[in-house]
Amino acid sequence: MNPPPVVLITGAAHRLGARTAEVMHSRGWNVVIHYRSREEQAEALANRLNSERGNSATTVQADLTRPEEVTQLAQQAISAWGRLDGLINNASVFYPNPTEAATQNDWHAIMGANLQAPFFLGQACLPALREAYGSIVNLIDIYSEQPLADHPLYGSSKAGLAALTRSWAKDLAPDIRVNGVSPGAILWPVGEGKLDEQHQQSILSKTPLARTGIPDDIADTIAFLMCDAPFITGQIIAVDGGRSLNM
Repeated sequence: MNPPPVVLITGAAHRLGARTAEVMHSRGWNVVIHYRSREEQAEALANRLNSERGNSATTVQADLTRPEEVTQLAQQAISAWGRLDGLINNASVFYPNPTEAATQNDWHAIMGANLQAPFFLGQACLPALREAYGSIVNLIDIYSEQPLADHPLYGSSKAGLAALTRSWAKDLAPDIRVNGVSPGAILWPVGEGKLDEQHQQSILSKTPLARTGIPDDIADTIAFLMCDAPFITGQIIAVDGGRSLNM
């Protein structure tokens, strides 16, 4: 029997990342659950997945804005089962920062997590991914094409990640496929990036399906690109209820 394929998912302790880990695990993959500060949630998820299938999930902590920790994350992910077949760059930083008020710390936090980390993590994983003829999926955002007011760094970081996705699809072929998923309104932001009810309703009014999506909409699309799309590369799939038609 062939050993299970292995996927590293960044920001996988909660929300979309956690659901993606669950879906990939249900498809027979072993999962490396990356987290920055949510150790308890990450460990609980890994324990639950391991109870379903022994030795099938592990956790790794890393601050993605620290290059040395990104390199260590790749090394630990590969060493967990001696292989790496997939990388899902899900972790993201989102909060408003109007141009007049943005600082170098904002630049470092947002660009570091959203663009720099995916690039250098992918770079560190290249040998293992090439050996496995693996796949990378990057989580983009519909705001990469139609910017959100007062979020210039966030929009730029995701636009850069979209460009990186297409560049990698050319540069890393034929050994590695690279695609993106661009969510619309799935789970509303929390914390500093939280949107008020009026803003939420404004978004839904521009969404042809007139509702939010659910985490499975994103996780299932990622799983499709990872597992069921051997002739798809360089594509960014909008999973947004049609909202990108009206932006």
